[in-house]
Amino acid sequence: MPAAGRPLLLVANHSSWLDITVLAAALPVSFVAKSEVAGWPGIGLLAKLSRTIFVERARRTATRRTTREMAERLKDGEPIVLFPEGTSSDHNRILPFRSALIGAAHEALSGEADMRVFVQPVSIAYPRRHGLPVLRSERPQIAWYGGMTLPAHLWNMLKTGGPEVMISFGEPIPVTAASDRKKVARTAETEVRAMTQRALRTQVAFVKSAAAEPDLGPGPASAILLEAQTG
Repeated sequence: MPAAGRPLLLVANHSSWLDITVLAAALPVSFVAKSEVAGWPGIGLLAKLSRTIFVERARRTATRRTTREMAERLKDGEPIVLFPEGTSSDHNRILPFRSALIGAAHEALSGEADMRVFVQPVSIAYPRRHGLPVLRSERPQIAWYGGMTLPAHLWNMLKTGGPEVMISFGEPIPVTAASDRKKVARTAETEVRAMTQRALRTQVAFVKSAAAEPDLGPGPASAILLEAQTG
């Protein structure tokens, strides 16, 4: 579950528009998203209701403005979700985490030498559909990335059914004024990648060997299993 400590910035992997819907359904959080999301049918309304901070990526001053708004929300105790990959992937890989908006954690510390902000890694995985593991070759069918159009992807989801979702939470990373934001980003990226790989591989491993669960290393601090509702 999300850490109890505040201020709290949750950093998650991103592979689909489903990520926003499942997190918004499971947790009382706000998001940081590109400004285009505001115009997406249904999802844009959900994002606005979740008090999403929209980033106008075409403007040079956008990052600074967004960082300041995130910092204010964090200082007010509002948990915020950031997708630091900057775009969505095919759900077979985790893209490098960008550190720019993680700088909001530093901004929230302004003038508070003894204060800490917690950055918590979060993994979103879609391991099963209709009770069966989603294979590596099938994951891009769930992911929404590249040049895919939203209506076509949504229609395909309505026809095939939503997948199960596993949300895993790593150990919070305490950030102080002396912390290196790039190192924080790398640490969070490594943790999210490990949790996501574990969630996806464990489901396939269960089918290959019903005798015993394979040793895939230490698990996440906690996890939530949901079913994505697409219709």
